[in-house]
Amino acid sequence: MPKRTLQGVVVSDKQDKTIVVRVDRRFAHPTMGKTIRRSKKYHAHDEKNEFKVGDTVWIEESKPISKLKRWAVTKGDKKQAAV
Repeated sequence: MPKRTLQGVVVSDKQDKTIVVRVDRRFAHPTMGKTIRRSKKYHAHDEKNEFKVGDTVWIEESKPISKLKRWAVTKGDKKQAAV
């Protein structure tokens, strides 16, 4: 079975080798049909501490690394600096 991959935005990088990623999803309400947005936060392993708040990253399922970490960063895009 393939590992799940999610895309999200880094909302916290204060911990060592750990980032918190917010993953947004959109779906239609079952009866009303209106589009609803929901988000969930995941703790992900960032070995090199290379991602900062605002970066877009892709995370993948992994074996448990700590109490909360079950995801690892596979790749990411740095946020463009304001000029």
